[in-house]
Amino acid sequence: MDNAEKLSLKFDSVSMQILKNARNELYMSMRYLDLALSSLQLHVTTDIEGIGTDGQIAAAHPKVLIDLYEKDRRLVNRVYLHLVVHCLLRHLFKRPRGDELLWRISCDIAAESVIDSMYYRCIRVGVSRMRMNTYDHLKKKLKVLTAEGIYRVLSQEKLSVSDRERLRQEFCADDHSLWPRADRDPGTPPPPEMEMLRDKWQDISEKTQTEMETFSKEASSGAGDMLSHVQAENRQRYDYKAFLRRFAVLREEMRVDPDTFDYVFYTFGLSMYGNMPLIEPQEYREVRKIEEFVIVIDVSMSTSGELVRSFLEQTYSVLTEQESYLRKVNIRVLQCDEAVRRDEKITCRQELDDLMENFELAGGGGTDFRPAFDYVRILLEEGAFTNLKGMIYFTDGRGTYPSRRPAWDTAFVFLEEDYTDAAVPPWAIKLILEKEQLEEDESLRTDAGFIWEEEQE
Repeated sequence: MDNAEKLSLKFDSVSMQILKNARNELYMSMRYLDLALSSLQLHVTTDIEGIGTDGQIAAAHPKVLIDLYEKDRRLVNRVYLHLVVHCLLRHLFKRPRGDELLWRISCDIAAESVIDSMYYRCIRVGVSRMRMNTYDHLKKKLKVLTAEGIYRVLSQEKLSVSDRERLRQEFCADDHSLWPRADRDPGTPPPPEMEMLRDKWQDISEKTQTEMETFSKEASSGAGDMLSHVQAENRQRYDYKAFLRRFAVLREEMRVDPDTFDYVFYTFGLSMYGNMPLIEPQEYREVRKIEEFVIVIDVSMSTSGELVRSFLEQTYSVLTEQESYLRKVNIRVLQCDEAVRRDEKITCRQELDDLMENFELAGGGGTDFRPAFDYVRILLEEGAFTNLKGMIYFTDGRGTYPSRRPAWDTAFVFLEEDYTDAAVPPWAIKLILEKEQLEEDESLRTDAGFIWEEEQE
């Protein structure tokens, strides 16, 4: 073995010890991250230009790692934690439809904002003025600096090449070359091995959240924004359109039902009796159709008209689907702040089209949910509904809830970016819509859709 090989082995050995020391030091300060810290296998290699992860390994170029350690060992701790935060928040497994580089910058800003908010000596370094200004600027628009929210804000600001490069140099701590390939079509599902790895980190993230909320609550007091980020990422997500179809009822319609048709008897009859089949397809089939429900729009001062329209367009797209919409319906669209300001009745497709074409907000007062419930209760007493399936109440504020459970199912749909739990009564369904999911440009495809939390009595 020549001197070069001996030196290389020594570098590898020293580098491996540096990574182990970083992991141990983080563990001593952040016991709630024990599972996450130990889930990355340590790997020293010259195949990577920096320090990075693919969700399975924490890989480091020996020279880069040793140089960073000589500069300040806390920087090594921060990079290791940076990799873990990327995995806990599943940044590696989300695919942008638009700007790949901007998405990765957004992920780095989100990860560094978590680390900079922590109060542990093993990672604490001075925060530059540029970082503080960036955080302050983003927090004016986002209450939690998620990668998705940051990406949306930066995309809207149309950053120059030099501004993007400054952000990259300031916040990029790791090498993203091990992340899933950028040339994969965002519209295609990820390969099975990536799904398994994503599910693994989702499980680790949920267990970390439970640990921080319960057993290690006091120990995680210095965790800064870590818990809020993990909570935001771990909320259960469902497709809003699938949720809306819950308000459908079972009805018969004139249509051939191929599911109940047996070709064996049909062809047997034709062969035995000429043109006389033994069985013919049913002319009616049972389908689930949306028939009666109420949409309430919060028109208080805190509600954005643009977001209300986006919400209605999402709802409209479901209602106008041939498979889910009856020819005759009874849908009421109410606008309410501290009182019901407008009631529009929809009985057919044309009326729904007219509403979307000429929709205007009326109101602008405070938020009180009770008037809408009282109004619908009166409509029921007057016979306006025969089979009311439920109510969807779209709001981005907190108001006064009814003291009693209504006779119909109710879903409160919130637009929230702070991810805190609104005090929804236990009998209600709570949905939380992320703002970027309502906007028309679907520039980012993630697994996140609409958050659906159903609380039982």
